Amino acid sequence: VSAAIHVGGHIAHAVYVQTVTPEKNMTAVDILFTQKANMGWVAGTAYITGWPILGILIIMTICSLPFVRRGGHFEVFYWTHMLYVPFWIILIIHAEVFWYYLILPLIMFIIEKILGSRLIKKARYGDIFVTEVGLLPSGVCHLVISRPDNFRYRPGDYIFLQIPAIAKFEWHPFTISSAPEMKGHIWLHVRTAGHWTKQLYEYFSAIDPIQENPDKELKMRQRKSHARASWMPGKRQSQFKIKDKEELQAEKRIAQIMKKVHVKCHIDGPYGTATREIFETEHAVLVGAGIGVTPMASILQSIMYRYKESKRVCPNCKFSFYGVIPESVMKLKKVHFIWINRDQKSFEWFVGLLNKIEKEQIDVAFEEGKDLEKVIDITLYMTAAKAKTDIRGAGLQMALSIIHRRDKKDLITGLSTRTQAGRPNWNEIFSKISEERKGKVKVFFCGAPQLGQVVKKACMKFDFRFRKENF
Repeated sequence: VSAAIHVGGHIAHAVYVQTVTPEKNMTAVDILFTQKANMGWVAGTAYITGWPILGILIIMTICSLPFVRRGGHFEVFYWTHMLYVPFWIILIIHAEVFWYYLILPLIMFIIEKILGSRLIKKARYGDIFVTEVGLLPSGVCHLVISRPDNFRYRPGDYIFLQIPAIAKFEWHPFTISSAPEMKGHIWLHVRTAGHWTKQLYEYFSAIDPIQENPDKELKMRQRKSHARASWMPGKRQSQFKIKDKEELQAEKRIAQIMKKVHVKCHIDGPYGTATREIFETEHAVLVGAGIGVTPMASILQSIMYRYKESKRVCPNCKFSFYGVIPESVMKLKKVHFIWINRDQKSFEWFVGLLNKIEKEQIDVAFEEGKDLEKVIDITLYMTAAKAKTDIRGAGLQMALSIIHRRDKKDLITGLSTRTQAGRPNWNEIFSKISEERKGKVKVFFCGAPQLGQVVKKACMKFDFRFRKENF
């Protein structure tokens, strides 16, 4: 808009000179497209250089729009944005005083580029690889990345990831789903939601899960089959060869779910979000929608790590017990975790982690010898299911409730926590949380912006603080 006003002003001035001051013997075309006006500090080129500046700006603006960036044409966005180099050069020629304003931010920009270069990252972190990958339901990739010893982050932080084998120039941000206390590796959970993430899923789906040289493996198995055949007369060796090939293919299919890999990657970060306030909060409510659960997964793991670190052992009788965590480490008194998914498959992304958290809290109560109040309360919602109040889902929900009461286990997720059908009633949920009086309540949300607005309105009603992160 500013550029359009700027150009419009120059065009109006050129027309004014042509019509009001004919003694200057210059037309509007002469002024705007030649050096005849002799404006500018480099050979009177102010007007001429203005047009390529405007053209570059228009190209960069159009190629920055969502239909380009998210439509599978990220490299178009990337390479057109590299036009900032000629844009600055021409602008220095165009405006006599522009370099005064450019020099300080340009120095800062160059320093940032140097620090963010691959060479500096390699010197700082060394070589980094994706060492393991899990292909989860609903097109989610669980990436296990080798973690440098000097890589420090906090729960809920995110990094930019680049995998040269997929795209050499594309960096994409993903939340770290593992706890900072985990050593040796970091987790990322990437949902297929665009061109690059689709390529990521397809690339790791196609990688051989057995080893880097499957032909060598097959030959070794064939030699073993020859040896077996020599001890079993009447059996042809070709039968053993065919069997080994089939076995190898079967093993490959099984290993597709979770497999070892060795793929080079680059990371940039970490970068903080509002979730860094989590351990300064007394009563936290974590709301994750879909894959927005990733920062919550990191936080939940970190809470349990810190809680276990508070374990004390009596030097005399060796009795172990859980002490009080200092407020300098964690102020949290209570955590409510709410995870909303459309269908059952999505819960499989982190059901193992939630099961582990439930068991650890039970172990704490058992070691203490009394029924301790849980630090973390877990509530799951499946929006595709019909609630009891809906006659279409009443029978199914009653059956699930009976099974849960009998087996103390949810039939959908396998957790002791009962999965709720339908959408959450935020007024009802927040009313119960408010009655617990565990301290000031702060709600941390990660998910779709539309749901974030609904949660925010409910927070305002109960005077809860609200922090969000949209994906």
